[in-house]
Amino acid sequence: MLDQYDTFKPVMWDDEAVCLLDQRLLPGQHQYMYCRSVVEVAQAIRDMVVRGAPAIGITAAYGVALGARQRYAESAANWRHNLEADLQQLAGARPTAINLYWAIERLRRRLDEIHGDPFPVLLEEARTLHEEDIAANLKMGELGASLIAPGSSVLTHCNAGALATGGHGTALGVIRSACSGGKLDTVYADETRPWLQGARLTAWELLQDQIPVTLVAEGAAAWLMRQGKVQWVIVGSDRIVANGDVANKIGTYSLAVLARRHGVKFMVAAPTSTIDMAIGEGGAIPIEQRDPHELLSCGGQRVAADGAGAWNPVFDVTPAELVDAIVTERGIIEQPDAGKMAQHMGEPR
Repeated sequence: MLDQYDTFKPVMWDDEAVCLLDQRLLPGQHQYMYCRSVVEVAQAIRDMVVRGAPAIGITAAYGVALGARQRYAESAANWRHNLEADLQQLAGARPTAINLYWAIERLRRRLDEIHGDPFPVLLEEARTLHEEDIAANLKMGELGASLIAPGSSVLTHCNAGALATGGHGTALGVIRSACSGGKLDTVYADETRPWLQGARLTAWELLQDQIPVTLVAEGAAAWLMRQGKVQWVIVGSDRIVANGDVANKIGTYSLAVLARRHGVKFMVAAPTSTIDMAIGEGGAIPIEQRDPHELLSCGGQRVAADGAGAWNPVFDVTPAELVDAIVTERGIIEQPDAGKMAQHMGEPR
C-alpha cells in the first residue's frame, strides 16, 4: 500500500536540514524549503509551509534535533539548558495542534539519558517518530475503510492526507485504502476557505495517485447530502479530547451538523498522538486565530470591500455526540464518549 501511494514526501531529513514541501505554493509549484535552524523550522510551521497536526509534530521533532546540534556546538556543558528556549519557540508555533507538543515532549524525555553529542540520538528518535506515523496511517486506513460499504461516496474537508502527515494520511489514508479496495464511487472535497486546502492540496494529492476527485464549495455540502450523494464524511483532527470532542479545520462542525440532519455517517481519523486526555471537553481547546487578511483576500488579492473586518478562527470543535466513529491506529471508537475514550487510551475511568 505504501509503495502504491508513495508518490511524494511532505517532510524529509536531508543530512543537514529539515526538507519541507512548501504547501503554500501547491498546486502550481512543487518546491522544497530547507530549514537549518530552530528559528527556520518554527517559522515554517507558523507560516504553514508545513501543516496538518502529524506533519507539524514530525517537523518539530526534527527541529529539536537541529536545535540540540547547534546548542551542543556552542556549549557541550550547557546544551540542555540552552535548548529549552528552542523547545519553547517550537511549542509556540501553532497552539491548537497537540501533536506539536506531543512530539517535543517525546524528544525531551530522551535528554537526560544522553551522554555526549545529543544530535545522533535525537535525530534517530525523530526518524522513528516519523516512521511510526506512516505505520499508524496505514493501519488507520485499513480500519477506517472496513466501515465503508462498496459503492459509497465520501466527502472530506481541508487536507488530512500525506501532505498533513508523515505519509499516506489520516482521512485521506482511509480514502486511499477504500479506493484500493474498490469500495468508493466518488470522492468529494470541500474547497476549504480561506486557505483552499481542499482545492489546492487535497485535489492535487489525490490526483497524484490517480484518484478522481470532485470539488464542492462548503455551501454546497448540504445540498450534496440532500441529493443522497454522500454516505460518509471523513475528516482528520488537530486535537481530540477526553470526552471525544474533536477540533479540526473550521467548517468541520458545520459538516457534522449537516451529516446528522441528512443521515450521513461522520468519521474522524487521527493517530493517538492527537488525543489529549488532559483536556476534558472541547470548550477548553485553545483555538488559533489568524490574520483577518487571510479571509479578506484570496490569492494575494483583496476580495472584500475596503473597511470590512473579519473573524478568522482556524479551527472549530465538533461535539462527540455528532461523531459516529473515531479511528486511530489502535482501533475504532464508535459513538465516542469519555468512557470509551479512556478505555481506548488505557486510562482508568
